[in-house]
Amino acid sequence: MMMALGMFVFSLRTAAYQELQRQTDWRHASNSRIGAAPARQFVGRGEDAITLPGIIFPELAGTALSLDAIRLMANTGKAWPMVEGTGRIYGLWVIDSLSETKTIFFDDGTPRRIEFTLSLKRTDDDRIDLLGAGTSVGLNILRGLL
Repeated sequence: MMMALGMFVFSLRTAAYQELQRQTDWRHASNSRIGAAPARQFVGRGEDAITLPGIIFPELAGTALSLDAIRLMANTGKAWPMVEGTGRIYGLWVIDSLSETKTIFFDDGTPRRIEFTLSLKRTDDDRIDLLGAGTSVGLNILRGLL
């Protein structure tokens, strides 16, 4: 297991990401001053985003159904806990976007290579009501993948 986002487990069998990019912002308000540079005041944490680009080779590793499962999770609008395979807890994240590019096709149109990019945004950890519980359809897809 590389990482788990809610009930979805990133692995060679499902969808393996090639890198994890994280961008964290902090907010500093600017106040103009006469005869001096603007003063800055820290007003809190800003956006926290993770991007997971990866590649699926359906013949060798991963399956296109993994991306369908992620889309089902995103359709709920819920936040999902993210835990790294090492046990590191990242907090609650919503799925912001998922893009995929299919290339190198078989005669019937089945892709041999699927590149994807998953974008996540961190939510307020205190908002337990945002926590996703999964749908029966999504859980059945995930069970088939694991």
